[in-house]
Amino acid sequence: MPDERIPGKLIGAIVAVGSLAFIGILTETVMTVLFPQLMREFNVDTATVQWITTIYLLVVAATMPLSSYLNRRFKHRTLFLAAVALAVLGSLIMIVGHAFPVILIARVIQGMGSGVATPLMINIILEQSPKSKVGRLMGVGSLVITVAPAIGPTVGGAVSSILPWRAIFVIVIPIILLVSLPVGLKCVEQHRPTEEARLNSLQFVSIVLALCGLVMFLNQAGVAVSAAVSGGSATVSAVFAVVSLIVGLGALLFFGWSSKRSFSSLIRLGWLRDPMVLLHLIAYMLLPIVGIGFGYVITNVAQLSLGTSAFLSGALVLPGALIGAFFAPVGGMLYDRFGPVRPILGAFFAAICGPILLLVFSMRLTPVTLAGFYFIFGFGYSLGFSNIMTNALRNIAPQFMPDGNAVFNTCLQFGGAAGTALFSTILSVAQAGAGEEGGATFRHATAVGGSWTFATMIGIVAIAICCLIAAFRIGAKRNSRL
Repeated sequence: MPDERIPGKLIGAIVAVGSLAFIGILTETVMTVLFPQLMREFNVDTATVQWITTIYLLVVAATMPLSSYLNRRFKHRTLFLAAVALAVLGSLIMIVGHAFPVILIARVIQGMGSGVATPLMINIILEQSPKSKVGRLMGVGSLVITVAPAIGPTVGGAVSSILPWRAIFVIVIPIILLVSLPVGLKCVEQHRPTEEARLNSLQFVSIVLALCGLVMFLNQAGVAVSAAVSGGSATVSAVFAVVSLIVGLGALLFFGWSSKRSFSSLIRLGWLRDPMVLLHLIAYMLLPIVGIGFGYVITNVAQLSLGTSAFLSGALVLPGALIGAFFAPVGGMLYDRFGPVRPILGAFFAAICGPILLLVFSMRLTPVTLAGFYFIFGFGYSLGFSNIMTNALRNIAPQFMPDGNAVFNTCLQFGGAAGTALFSTILSVAQAGAGEEGGATFRHATAVGGSWTFATMIGIVAIAICCLIAAFRIGAKRNSRL
């Protein structure tokens, strides 16, 4: 039928807007593989350097709650141009910045750009896609974003072996201005009227405080434990961790409370009363802890335990992430054809085999087995992940889809930030008191930290699978009553 055809301009809009998120994630994963080099250049430790990734993900997560308001208040093209400007400005600062705080400021700006671009792409898909093609187009959107982690570590390792790492940002600016910008100006269209929505600044501040407090808790708790293990003073970090947890949880509770009583809430949350949707959301937040955190773990275990170069450690991520990324649209097509249960659960039962094998062989890994076992996880993860949000948003009223999109994307980015903070903490604790980097003791300690990390990953994925099974059971009971 003619109304079921996918318009060419829709594909162009997905590519143009998604490429901005792609570049943000690309530079994030590029920086991850360069952590050992950046630690030496800026004279910082593992727990500190990971903020280059964590602060980016945290800012993206803090920007996402605005997406429902921005989608209602501004035209798609206006938001697209704002994302372009932020991406270019952040890259320019990365090029000229030579102090660690300046680098963090640049990552904040880039995170704001990605925080606008990613939900904009998904809103365009949900609003403009033919109903029978939503799954595969969500898969295409996932492809645009997930290819970045696939090639990021390899790009970072390759560029750093022949050029200064700042050359990466010199390269991405022309791509934004010569590819993303013209395609977006031609293809991004407005299919729904804007509204006179109001920004609830108090709720926005509360959700930012909640996200920052919870991630700071993870980070400072890790610093405190690491200091205690190595015989140092952990008092300040422990107090800061407790305060951050109290602030984070308090702000989150206030946000939920005020949203119920606000005439114009930042994000409408009534749809979360549906337990099936809520269980999907929990799984969608838990899985990126592993999915995004894996890039950090693989590259750092490879360099600090197996002694590989930055280039080789980045290349180890490539096969699993790239194959998995290109299977994201396949997962969407399977969803459109078979429904949610088999494509999603089958994918994650396959994915969990990756960290299980990594745990079993953790103390005798080689670069080949490290890449191979990650390949298994990456394939299953990308095959099923985007379908979780697709299925959840199909079960809420259309007028609340921008709100659902905002919440799901916020949880995605928060999960990624929490994963990087969590896994860097585990490795730091294992490395505490193990001597200088490169020594046999340090390498063994990193391998032990890797085994702890893989065990943690298994638990997280298992909890997510249980949430999805419970959600599908609720859905099956509802369908049997119809």
